[in-house]
Amino acid sequence: MAFKEEIKVLLIEDDPMVQEVNKEFITSVQGFRILAIAGNGEEGIKLVKKLNPDLVILDVFMPKKDGIQTLQELRKQKLNTDVIVVSAAKDKETIKLMLQNGARDYIIKPFKLGRIQQALEKYRHYRESLKASGTMSQEQLDLLLYAEHSKKTMEDLPKGLNEFTLNEVTSYVRKQNDPRSAEEVANAIGIARVTARRYLDYLEKCRIIRLDVQYGGVGRPVNRYFFNKGNS
Repeated sequence: MAFKEEIKVLLIEDDPMVQEVNKEFITSVQGFRILAIAGNGEEGIKLVKKLNPDLVILDVFMPKKDGIQTLQELRKQKLNTDVIVVSAAKDKETIKLMLQNGARDYIIKPFKLGRIQQALEKYRHYRESLKASGTMSQEQLDLLLYAEHSKKTMEDLPKGLNEFTLNEVTSYVRKQNDPRSAEEVANAIGIARVTARRYLDYLEKCRIIRLDVQYGGVGRPVNRYFFNKGNS
């Protein structure tokens, strides 16, 4: 799937080996590009000012200026970038401080590829949902913040499904006044019909959408799907 916007990422991490692993993981997610890598918080803040990244992937344990100080400085200087923390720090106080200072996600090392994919795709959905000007309804905001399937992590999804596309399919079906077929969903989202059918079948099993079998004159019945209003 092609994405309208390339998301520019700055990685702030002091360990060269971890830098390479994180770089490989981030660039494996389509639509994300690493602008630069900083080895400590001081260098990271300078690069944020110079490069204006959309997203910073930030470690906590670093020389000169640790992740907590770095994030607080980013907020103090009102630098317009989002932050996802990737760190071995797992004490509640550190996690609380990072979240209070606006970290959009917190990933504890060591982590699986699927977890950082989940974080990046969720971030992309967040950016695209808020990018256009105008207003949002409470229903749209709830879908962004508290998606019905949020109880399931990416590792829980069937193989081949990803959270970003699941969000797209859910959001599309929810907006429709009439039931939609897999082909109609596929054309609207920009994915293959067989792929759309897999997401729709999964959402139906989760009772997020419902199946409406419609019988025409000649030929096989058509499966159409509509949002389960009981989840609103």
